[in-house]
Amino acid sequence: MKSGFNGVDFEDNINFDRMRKARLARAKKYLKESGLGALLCYDFDNIRYITGTHVGEWNRNKMNRHCLLIDGIDQPILFDPACPSKRQRVSWLPSENIMPAVGSMRGSIPAEAGMVEQEASEIISYLKEYGADKKVLGIDIVDIPLYKALEKAGITIGDGQAPMVEARMIKTPDEIELLKCSAAMVDAVYWQVAKHLHPGVTENEMEGLIQGELFRMGAESVEFVNCISGMRGNPHSHTTSNRMIRPGELVYFDVGNVYNGYHTCYYRTFSCGRPTKAQEEAYAKALKWIRDGISVIKPGATTADVVAMWPTAQELGFKDEKEAFLLQFAHGIGLGLWEKPAISPLFSKDHPFEFKPGMTFAIETWCASADGSGSARIEEEIVVTETGHKVITKFPSDEITSCGFPGCLFP
Repeated sequence: MKSGFNGVDFEDNINFDRMRKARLARAKKYLKESGLGALLCYDFDNIRYITGTHVGEWNRNKMNRHCLLIDGIDQPILFDPACPSKRQRVSWLPSENIMPAVGSMRGSIPAEAGMVEQEASEIISYLKEYGADKKVLGIDIVDIPLYKALEKAGITIGDGQAPMVEARMIKTPDEIELLKCSAAMVDAVYWQVAKHLHPGVTENEMEGLIQGELFRMGAESVEFVNCISGMRGNPHSHTTSNRMIRPGELVYFDVGNVYNGYHTCYYRTFSCGRPTKAQEEAYAKALKWIRDGISVIKPGATTADVVAMWPTAQELGFKDEKEAFLLQFAHGIGLGLWEKPAISPLFSKDHPFEFKPGMTFAIETWCASADGSGSARIEEEIVVTETGHKVITKFPSDEITSCGFPGCLFP
């Protein structure tokens, strides 16, 4: 990170106004290039990217909050359930561009109330006002009743997800700084994990510790914490349980922290006690695979170069790459947990994608321990630079972090 989490008057820091303008400019650019007349976004991350606003995770799946970006029009139109508050507290959008949002609330409001039809009429009125009603309207995600109401009114609907995926793929310098801040919080929380991991603690207790520490440090939300111990690591369970951690087991964690909208996806592996030879061998394989994959990331290289460094699904003990999907994997990361491009042996060899400066990735590998005591899992976050790459996750990954007993790294 270039500077602290809080703005100061004596050093440059994250410039949110600059970031909002840069993100909106990219959204406008890719809207124009798409040939669509307007973008209608219900995806919270796209709304935030375009408008610089947020309302809280409680509203994410209600499908009422949305924004409209019309080609050739300077500012987006935001429809928000906290409309009166936004008009007072959002200075970068004209107050007349901030409107209430009700919708059908995923069908919980009776259909006969006509809220879907009202929502469609509002959207169409803006399209007509700016001459975009005869052009294709791109939508990212949508409720089926609204989709049908717009089509019934004569609106042609196209893919609005594609231009937003392209816009968000290259990060601005301020976005990269926010990703570093979010990763730094998880660096710190893994230190707390190392100090508290011991026999008898449960997976969900460790999740509670992590969540509490992240919110104490200023997390906006914690999208997930996966704590996977012992035999639950092979095959990967992808979720925390109430299992008690026992001596001699491997335990790995994945933390999805969100700081000012920007995510982490960040695995580390710990052992409850000193690791066995089989555990160290599994970790050494996972470490080699991730470092070999990272080593080829640079402008001009492709996602096929990364997967060439990884084992096949069969070498990992799985039937095919679909069964092994997400184990040797990488994905863009930013306002969303998974952004473009995704990297997997399932498709990247035959459909390579070129790396460009400003892309940000989370890259992860997995290997089971031959003695059945767990699995090793490692993940790093990468920024593609002009000359290569930079790793922004800093908690040590050179070896398994051993905990809980005399002679361990964290006794």
